[in-house]
Amino acid sequence: MVTAKFTVNNKTNSVTKMSLFIANYSRELRMGVDIRRKGKIEKMMEFVKKIKKVQEEAGAALRKVQEEMKQ
Repeated sequence: MVTAKFTVNNKTNSVTKMSLFIANYSRELRMGVDIRRKGKIEKMMEFVKKIKKVQEEAGAALRKVQEEMKQ
């Protein structure tokens, strides 16, 4: 089950041109566990801005394809 989940999350979507993992977390999916945590608020705010941008781009791509399919 873990391998299937990894495969689905790591596959590039043909419409958004990014994987589900990148769209959700704004970074590449990695194997293994990184237990180090970065506690700086600046880094978290930077991450939040980046993920919002990625989600907006994915939404725009989906809306574009939706409009093209209506025609």
